[in-house]
Amino acid sequence: MSTLANPKAHHHEFVIQATPVKRLCKIHNSITVNGQYPGPTLVVNNGDTLVVKVTNKARYKVTIHWHGIRQMRTGWADGPEFVTQCPIRPGGSYTYRFTVQGQEALIIHPKQGDSYPFPTSNRQATLLLGEWWDANPIDVVRRATLTGAAPNVSDAYTINGQPGDLYNCSSKGTVVVPINSGKTNLLRVINAALNQPLFFSVANHKLTVVGADASYTNARTRPDHRCFNHRGPATISILLGGTCIFQCTKRAI
Repeated sequence: MSTLANPKAHHHEFVIQATPVKRLCKIHNSITVNGQYPGPTLVVNNGDTLVVKVTNKARYKVTIHWHGIRQMRTGWADGPEFVTQCPIRPGGSYTYRFTVQGQEALIIHPKQGDSYPFPTSNRQATLLLGEWWDANPIDVVRRATLTGAAPNVSDAYTINGQPGDLYNCSSKGTVVVPINSGKTNLLRVINAALNQPLFFSVANHKLTVVGADASYTNARTRPDHRCFNHRGPATISILLGGTCIFQCTKRAI
């Protein structure tokens, strides 16, 4: 986060590469960013400019899609392959440059001196909901494209890349988010699943939705303690009060 009132440019380098990752008792070469799974978090202030050089060292063509970011006169930086750019070939690189303007979520803070249009939170956390296959995900997508059917059901759902202790060989990786009782907490929930609409809820707590896909919304409190996150990718920001440990199950999220 910038410490000055004036907008600043943030320069980053992403290296896309295959990295051995162990999940569900098996080791697979997973596509990672800078060797991280999930990838690095970028934090900026509203009005700042992001400059990200992406180098592809993987065996597949790739792009980076900045879901929810309004590309004001920088449509070529949006990322969908064969829509706004050609994919980055193995061994190649591409630099994304765009300014974040009039948005929130995605770890975008208000300009210095401004505040969020909702109650101040005591703590913030990002929860990335995803899927894990013991098969090669690229093969899963190719098979679905070939047959016209939906992709095969994943072997596990994940939170921040971890299946949680209800799966084999996963108890040490269970995601724990510390929450102070009676305090307001801001959660950014991202649905990064391939083709699954996911539900997020916290037992005995009400969740107030204050943002969706990098835009503020009229605050809505869900009386059923459940936030709906539609078929990925998608992002919602919610306010929560209380104490909890987040776990992921195959039956419900």
